[in-house]
Amino acid sequence: MSEIRTRVLIVEDEADIRRFVRLTLESEGHETFEADTVQRALIEAGTRRPDLVVLDLGLPDGDGVDFISDLRGWSSVPVIVLSARSREEDKIRALDAGADDYLVKPFGSGELLARVRAQLRRHAHHNPAGETVISFGDIRIDLVRRLVTRQDQVVHLTPIEYKLLTFLATQPDRVLTHKQLLQTVWGPGHADDTHYVRVHMANLRKKIEANASMPRHLLTEAGIGYRFALG
Repeated sequence: MSEIRTRVLIVEDEADIRRFVRLTLESEGHETFEADTVQRALIEAGTRRPDLVVLDLGLPDGDGVDFISDLRGWSSVPVIVLSARSREEDKIRALDAGADDYLVKPFGSGELLARVRAQLRRHAHHNPAGETVISFGDIRIDLVRRLVTRQDQVVHLTPIEYKLLTFLATQPDRVLTHKQLLQTVWGPGHADDTHYVRVHMANLRKKIEANASMPRHLLTEAGIGYRFALG
């Protein structure tokens, strides 16, 4: 019986970079498809149904963010952005549109493969049917009972802290922007109140992390938002 290979769509208009990404992914056994424009990428995504998309933002017929916005209308496939744009506002714009991760050029093959593995792992385990418990370190989140425990002792969280923790923990390895967290946890009327997130995250870390000053699970993405790591 042949092994089922992960299908990755590479959207990049620079041939040398596209070849480097393709060879890197194929070295780890992934099946790759390529596109060099927004329109071609949408066609490939619709017909190939990839397991992951690696996307450049600067494409000849449009912006990669437009591709993400269109894709998110019908697919939840993880998207890793590869871009020379290193400004926080560019990262935030792509992540707010629905990208899952953002890697700035130039980048190494090892880092790219690590990001790909993380996204495929996250997508494979994102809210699988019947899963009601998330465990990491010595913490256990029971989503049915809405209960958080450490070594069988209840960790007392406020409703906001619980909602913030579960929103992050159900999407491990995904970068979530301040805006996404605010809209989900506090509601659309608080999209600019980033200090809310910082204050509650600081309190949450004190209750969840073994060392709040050196968090292992509730990680900061500087200037952008936060990411949850199971490790």
